[in-house]
Amino acid sequence: MSETKESHQPQQHGLKNRHVQLIAIGGTIGTGLFMGAGNSIHFAGPSILLVYLIIGFFMFVMMRAIGELLYADPTQHTFITFITKYMGNRAGFFARWSYWLTIVFMGMAELTAVAKYIQFWLPDLPSWLIQVVILLLLTCVNLVTVALYGETEFWFAMIKIVAILALIVTGIIMALTGFKTTVGDVAFSNVWHHFSLFPNGVGNFINAFQMVMFAFVGMEFIGMTTAETENPRAVLPKAINQIPWRILFFYLGALFIIMTIYPWQKIPANQSPFVMVFQLAGIKWAAALVNFVVLTSAASALNSVLFSASRNFYALAYQSKASFIKPFRKMSHAKLPVRAILFTSLMVAFSAIISLIPTITNAFSFVTSASTDLFLMIYVLILIAYMRYRQSNDYMSDGFLVIAPKVLVPMAIVFFVFVFITLFFNPESRVPALGSTIWLIVFGLIAMRQPKTISLAK
Repeated sequence: MSETKESHQPQQHGLKNRHVQLIAIGGTIGTGLFMGAGNSIHFAGPSILLVYLIIGFFMFVMMRAIGELLYADPTQHTFITFITKYMGNRAGFFARWSYWLTIVFMGMAELTAVAKYIQFWLPDLPSWLIQVVILLLLTCVNLVTVALYGETEFWFAMIKIVAILALIVTGIIMALTGFKTTVGDVAFSNVWHHFSLFPNGVGNFINAFQMVMFAFVGMEFIGMTTAETENPRAVLPKAINQIPWRILFFYLGALFIIMTIYPWQKIPANQSPFVMVFQLAGIKWAAALVNFVVLTSAASALNSVLFSASRNFYALAYQSKASFIKPFRKMSHAKLPVRAILFTSLMVAFSAIISLIPTITNAFSFVTSASTDLFLMIYVLILIAYMRYRQSNDYMSDGFLVIAPKVLVPMAIVFFVFVFITLFFNPESRVPALGSTIWLIVFGLIAMRQPKTISLAK
């Protein structure tokens, strides 16, 4: 086991409890729900509720493990440092570089999406220009104060919450008043009418797991915000313990109402069910409304990427002996990792360059998809690191403990491995899965050439 006690400069404690609580909600509601729910319902029918429930459960187990680690040591800027501490520098090297690059690619994808959503209203505006302007704005938000980042995320999350609440309330009123639409009667019974656990076969039901899984990616970002609150050990348990209720209400509630209004057998795979449902409710500008919501959702994700990736890169600078990365250890007078934020923004800005070169767009899509698959590997590593932590002298028996860890944590590891294996059985996800496997092998070999332990800079 390597000793990785760090002496990072204290970060700015600018986030308040209300910021973290709303960021936690926003982090559990991704663009995938607004745009991809139709595809997942098409695959699994009403059983999609079970898929969301199972994945939500294991994501909660992982979040409790991350929560226990951060509760024991809330000074860490990122949970990735625990992989180095409890699994050694080689596993840590693979995790910290893979995770940072994965988040950067995620940011590039979100920036591309933001430009696409803005072009819904301004089709003649070049994508690269939109991306540059949006990136500059959000970089400035991250450079001012942590509190401004928290306030921005607070309102981004509020928009998503209001949109889902509006959907749920609209659906309930339509069902209780016997509302009729062009596709049939609105009724709660639409959900279980002609119910089948595998309406489109076992294979499509299993494929739904990988589709839904990536709607949850990024939930772990909440762990990085707690270190920058005034009282991390008070805020962290509240934020994490409310995750199951948020999943039940916002994901399962929204999907249940969608299938109440729009019979699940008729929901097309390639359209946003939110747009269709609001249109059926008589809102003619539904497409513009949902476009605004997904725009703020993508902007929120990008904002979180700049926050999370910069903290990861700052921590990475402390765990690397490479001379080129040492300048990124510096904090500003406002206790912000300014250089790490600027470098992360510069990396994400390559998305604007890519948008100008059509020949590499497909390659970019491949890399983005492959890097997203790496999240599953990181999740497995952090759970293994958690198990090592429980066996170490650092274990805090009176801390924020995982429930039944000896059973649930190994189950979560097996589950994430299962989801990764399913990627190879879907033609659309097979090539990216091969790409992430190649990354695992090649970068794993590079990691094996690193020293087993490191002594971190003071």
